Amino acid sequence: MVALGVRRLREAVGSAVVAGIVAAVLSCASQPAAAAEDTNLPIPRFVTLRSEEANARTGPGTQYPIEWRFMRRGMPVEITAQFSQWRKIRDWQGAEGWVHQSLVSGRRAIVVTGIPRILRRRAADDASPVAQVEAGVIGRLMECDPGWCRMEVQGYRGWLKRTEFWGVYPGEKVE
Repeated sequence: MVALGVRRLREAVGSAVVAGIVAAVLSCASQPAAAAEDTNLPIPRFVTLRSEEANARTGPGTQYPIEWRFMRRGMPVEITAQFSQWRKIRDWQGAEGWVHQSLVSGRRAIVVTGIPRILRRRAADDASPVAQVEAGVIGRLMECDPGWCRMEVQGYRGWLKRTEFWGVYPGEKVE
């Protein structure tokens, strides 16, 4: 019955496509049970890059070609999917790819977006400024309240509005 199905499939789509499908099915069938392991962590979630250089691949494994090369240690990324020891990540500009779990850390960070922003002493528009922070600068996320987050950016500590950076979800509580 399987041979009959494969023969009909070959006739419909061609031998090369069938060979690829069969190889993929056999590869999945031979994966150890741990390949579907679940970390019980939420998807999506924010993490940071652990390495100065991270190869982002088109799929979850070294057999897949490198699509991007992330070159910024501590950069916040969002995990959007996972398979075994591989994490599909997306950066603040929308670039995506699969990286090995060893290349990400649970530490939280943000990246300032848009125009230069004012880091404030308190979580208020009228609070005194601590520093001006340029777009693209990365900061360490410390805590968030409903409208503001406290962070450390290049040695300065202060507050930014949630709308002024990328790296937290709306309404997410960070402590």
